[in-house]
Amino acid sequence: MKKLSLYIIACVLALTACTDGGKASKTEKPADSVPVMVMQIRKCSKLYTAEYKIHKIVTHDDKVELKGSLFNNKFNIPVPMSSRKIAIPIDAKLKAYIDFDGFSEKNISVNGDRVEIILPDPKVELTSSRIGHDEIKKHVSLIRSNFTDAEMSGYERQGREAIIKSIPQLGIIEMAKESATHALVPMLTRLGYKEENITITFRKNFTTEDLPLILDNRTIENGKR
Repeated sequence: MKKLSLYIIACVLALTACTDGGKASKTEKPADSVPVMVMQIRKCSKLYTAEYKIHKIVTHDDKVELKGSLFNNKFNIPVPMSSRKIAIPIDAKLKAYIDFDGFSEKNISVNGDRVEIILPDPKVELTSSRIGHDEIKKHVSLIRSNFTDAEMSGYERQGREAIIKSIPQLGIIEMAKESATHALVPMLTRLGYKEENITITFRKNFTTEDLPLILDNRTIENGKR
């Protein structure tokens, strides 16, 4: 029912909000740095890490069919000149972020001169979606009625749902981790850790089943154009 035409433009956003302007002491001992580390990382607050722009085409094709049975034989006959087709372009924007508001020493594991930062679960916002009304293509046979506003809204909803379901495959979660790494590693090296001894990770690999967990439903726009 749907065919996808997707392009993705990904960009790492500015991460300077996490830095301390180079004022952190370079003589700080790693063993004594955990409280300072927590304080510095919490400065990141809500760190936006990636943005994706997605173009998707939702298609629908239906036709009238005569169904029944004759002499115990079922038949299904398409009615000539009864088809309807439509292709609806949808532009959407996704943003990923990590909220460090609740970051604490529980997110830090120190083993000698090694440190592991377990990031808070990533969040993804669908901040906008828009139908390209001027680019809609459709064909409606003479004996069929035109597509209704309710049908159009339903097709857009299907497109939005497909975009949301594709989040784990887009790489946006991995990009969130990489962007957080670029922001946090310089901070940790200033606290005395060597870069090769720093590990930045999430608590797990996120899959489609985790969408309810990582999707920020409060920020998903509803029906805006």
